[in-house]
Amino acid sequence: MLKIILLTSLAMLAFAGNSVLSRLALASGSIDAASFSSIRLLSGIIVLAILLPVVAKVREGEAGHFRQAFRGSYKAAAYLFIYVIGFSYAYLTLDTGVGALILFGSVQLTMILISLFAGARFQFMEWLGLMMAVVGFVYLVFPSLTEPSLLGFVLMTIAGIAWGLYTLKGRGAEQPVRDTAYNFIKTLPMIAVLTLLTLSDARFDSSGVMLAIASGAIASGLGYAIWYMALTGLQNVQAAVVQLTVPVIAAIGGVIFASESIGERLIVASLLVLGGVLCVFLSRHRAAKTA
Repeated sequence: MLKIILLTSLAMLAFAGNSVLSRLALASGSIDAASFSSIRLLSGIIVLAILLPVVAKVREGEAGHFRQAFRGSYKAAAYLFIYVIGFSYAYLTLDTGVGALILFGSVQLTMILISLFAGARFQFMEWLGLMMAVVGFVYLVFPSLTEPSLLGFVLMTIAGIAWGLYTLKGRGAEQPVRDTAYNFIKTLPMIAVLTLLTLSDARFDSSGVMLAIASGAIASGLGYAIWYMALTGLQNVQAAVVQLTVPVIAAIGGVIFASESIGERLIVASLLVLGGVLCVFLSRHRAAKTA
């Protein structure tokens, strides 16, 4: 349980870091959305490809990384690619609060609805925790909410659905680092097509490229591998609700790294979201212990 909590916490930090890096790059206009997406994915591929032989040596009886049977999933790779593209282009027309609300709302609804259709039954404490987390999240972003553009809304909703499906796909990962690496690698044909289609509109400076590399190599590549590790010990509803901590962590990151002020709203929202997540985890833990 402690290992899963640690891995989940690291993954949420990576997700929050990714949001900050993406906003800095795209909001400043230092790189276009397509180039940011391509560099982000390519950086993740390089880092994970370097990491694969290290993981292979640690795991007894596993061969070198490219000598293994080709793993991962083209379906998961497609979900990953759609998420990255939708996320990048949506933030060209959405402000941060609206984008985050649409993204994480879509992720949560996707995962919870699929769980319900699959026959899952939620306990009262889980519903209570879910409602607390949603209220806290909306309370946090509400001051910045404006009417979103229709295109931005659609793109971010698609990105959220894709990330929810990618997360659910990861629950079956037997070797998370390897599967994440091959999911990234399998986006290469998609990256090539995107690059060819958007080459004439490409624009970037050194700052934008560095932010995209940091987003892809650390927050995406390593962060998503850690998330796949964490998913082996999380139920669907836990995985859905815990991701609502990301906007809170990102807001705290803004206080630390961007000298933003911390106010009553952030404190109240953080308590609601974290308290809701705790309710969900305790309910699932108690149910598992009883069973």
